[in-house]
Amino acid sequence: CRTMDSCAAVEKEVEKVINKFSAINDHSQRIIGDVISLIEKLRSSIAEGKAGVQRSSPYLPSHLVQKCINTPFPLPPPLPLLGNPDSKVTAGQVDVLNEALSKTKDKLHRLTTEHRDLHGTVSKVGKAIDRNFVADFTATSRTDVFQTERNVMLLNKIMAQHFYRQGMDDVADALIKESGLPAEDIVPEPYAELHRIWEAIHTGNLAPALDWAARYSAELDARNSTLEFKLHRLAFMQILNGGVQAQTDAIAYARSNFAKFVRRFEKDIQILMGTLIYLQIGIHNSPYKYLTAPEMWIETADVFLKDACQLLGINKDSPLSVIVNAGCTALPALLNLKQVMMSRQVTGIWNGRDELPIEIELEPDNRFHSIFACPILRQQSSEDNPPMKLLCGHVISRDALNKLSNGPM
Repeated sequence: CRTMDSCAAVEKEVEKVINKFSAINDHSQRIIGDVISLIEKLRSSIAEGKAGVQRSSPYLPSHLVQKCINTPFPLPPPLPLLGNPDSKVTAGQVDVLNEALSKTKDKLHRLTTEHRDLHGTVSKVGKAIDRNFVADFTATSRTDVFQTERNVMLLNKIMAQHFYRQGMDDVADALIKESGLPAEDIVPEPYAELHRIWEAIHTGNLAPALDWAARYSAELDARNSTLEFKLHRLAFMQILNGGVQAQTDAIAYARSNFAKFVRRFEKDIQILMGTLIYLQIGIHNSPYKYLTAPEMWIETADVFLKDACQLLGINKDSPLSVIVNAGCTALPALLNLKQVMMSRQVTGIWNGRDELPIEIELEPDNRFHSIFACPILRQQSSEDNPPMKLLCGHVISRDALNKLSNGPM
């Protein structure tokens, strides 16, 4: 499809940048190493009072040689030798210094040229993005949406909630203060605790999550959740990381915590007991090494966040994340729609009822309720035209009800 071709074109330019950067990095390391070696040799040569570099003079006619001998050669003022203030730098050593400086400047010039060429390659990535993607999305937006005070406050509210969810309490508090958002509009939710526990799991600290799971053990069992067992499984594997010396502690932990899970996770517990056989050679060298993989921790952290949000009756994702993800999904369709409407000399893809002329399919995760279509007018219900239940039990839209009450349709 066109989107994949565009991504491939940009990816091709990015690969060029990565390859060129790697080559420049390797070359730079070699050049820096050469310069360091040159300086070390130069320093050693000067310290020993030697020139360090021998030159072969080109052939000169005898009269020029005699002239050079008779002409006094102006020497620069003597310089104190490194490490020995009583020594003086000879003319030959000055030549060696000048040659070293010349080589260093030449290498620096080459590095600068390569760095300048890299900038040109990077700029091609930006040009490829501009050539293959739309940079201006104003055609799909409505500038009047956030011109009312109510909508601005709603935007600030969902932004503050998003910051609280991410554990950025100081940012959320500053936003509430600067925007003048009433503090009572932000419903306190246990996002801070959940975020701390979620972060603790990612860092290998299971204690907060195990305490939370123990508090809500009955509720988790009622929902047939696997969270508590997965947490204890990770804790068991953590103990086994201690090797043979931790075998007794691991068995004691299993006896204390796995008994309640035997009915649901008997096979999984048998697998965990099988890991004890491989303590001598290490779990990482056994068929059960997948139990120590980082993916197990990531999966358990995600299960915790999902089950905790469901249990507490809150959404896993913040409203701001949902809106942004839905907008990104719908954006290509909106851009195509805008192009079609412009070709037909129609301005504005939004109508007066905040509806699009076409239906845009979103992911199943973005479907939060069923859609009601009026059986009479064949239209979907909306906030302005909600479904209405009649005394007979049938449901129609409010527009259809108004038309029926005013006479035959």
